Amino acid sequence: MIVQSNDSLIEAAAAVLHPHLVGDRVFGDVASALVTDAGNVYVGVCIDTASGTGFCAEHAAIAAMVTAREYKIVKIVAVWQGAAGDPVHVVPPCGRCREFIRQIDPSNLDTEVVLGRDRTSTVRDLLPAADWSAPLD
Repeated sequence: MIVQSNDSLIEAAAAVLHPHLVGDRVFGDVASALVTDAGNVYVGVCIDTASGTGFCAEHAAIAAMVTAREYKIVKIVAVWQGAAGDPVHVVPPCGRCREFIRQIDPSNLDTEVVLGRDRTSTVRDLLPAADWSAPLD
């Protein structure tokens, strides 16, 4: 498998950033890129809608991956940009995304999450107590 550098994954996500204002909502100001165990890269952007019906960029990238019948994520990143020309920021996945990544495949607890050019963590470390609890005696 080809190892994807943090910078190249950040660049893949940043390439699909295209913030678009619809009313008071912004679409596409957060983008995500992931690489699978097969070496394929999938990207997606967020859609911020009223009433919580939208979804995060990680969900969009993961949906593209699952559509291609892949489930194991080796590395994932999300980036945010306020407006065209503003600096790009790496952002950690929210709690919902962390749990979503875990539920797609149990091995995704070991997914490397890019937190910066030279900083990563695993989903396991970002999602403490991920195992189901034991029954009470």
